[in-house]
Amino acid sequence: MNIIDNKFNKLMEMLRNFSKEQLFNHILIGYKSLPIFYQNSLKDYFDKFDYWGKIDLLNENYDYFNKKADDIFNNLNNIEKVYNMLNDYSSKYIFYSILNNWVNYDMQSLKLAMNNKYKHYFDLDIIPNCENEVFVDVGGFTGDTTLDYINTYGENSFKKIYIYEITKQNFDVIKNNLKNYENIEIKNKALKDKKGFINIDESLVDSSANRTKSDDFGSVECVSLDEDINEKLTMIKMDIEGDEIDALNGAKNTIIKNTPKLLISVYHKNTHLWEIPLLINNLNKNYNYYLRYYGGYVYPTEVVLIATPKNKKEQI
Repeated sequence: MNIIDNKFNKLMEMLRNFSKEQLFNHILIGYKSLPIFYQNSLKDYFDKFDYWGKIDLLNENYDYFNKKADDIFNNLNNIEKVYNMLNDYSSKYIFYSILNNWVNYDMQSLKLAMNNKYKHYFDLDIIPNCENEVFVDVGGFTGDTTLDYINTYGENSFKKIYIYEITKQNFDVIKNNLKNYENIEIKNKALKDKKGFINIDESLVDSSANRTKSDDFGSVECVSLDEDINEKLTMIKMDIEGDEIDALNGAKNTIIKNTPKLLISVYHKNTHLWEIPLLINNLNKNYNYYLRYYGGYVYPTEVVLIATPKNKKEQI
């Protein structure tokens, strides 16, 4: 036992002793006790990015607090299971810090969990080198993640890079930003678990936060990764504003057969913090799991799950 495990176990003991109503009240009262600056910052952030529910105390809109209480109360066993699946104590500290921030507005632990050592997604302590990678960047935005990959591992580290980006504006920016590199294919498609079409809800607040909705007459094709790329994939990154589970289900054959390295955003929905690692583990038992945190200290965003193939000794 160590200090991180002790803190996590005490937090879980507290949560197991709460009813759902008590947990809701605890989170609500904690919010009301924050300095007004932090209350307003959180309210404005949740208004801007509608992932976790809104806060409007004047009009008794407690959606954020209800969602947090429901998702935590109904998933305590899964939360504990995923904590115990994590392969290093940096990951366990991040997991604890996120949960404690949700419940107790702990900003100090979250601040200490921040990772500024390496590029977003590419932690050299977990993935120290890459060679002949077939890398899929899902949610390409401006090509920034692909550029970070190249700047981390080098221009000769990949055999092919595929980039998926649904927004035409970003698609054109990616082409310009990566025009000097070869063997990069950019696809103006959305990744889902089946074929179809989608409309894009072009967010006016942030071009990285475009939403999608099902529509038979939509303007962008959606495909599954299993069907869209035939060659063996070795690394997959996903940051697609909450659609990660659909996209992972559309890549399940690839995950089962090839055990590619996975770099997946797990913060767009509360439950993704445990649902995504459990989904991957149900598909393929031959993974080690890590968390890395690249967000700020007020509220946890930019949380990345890194799943790497176990070596042969670990698989025995």
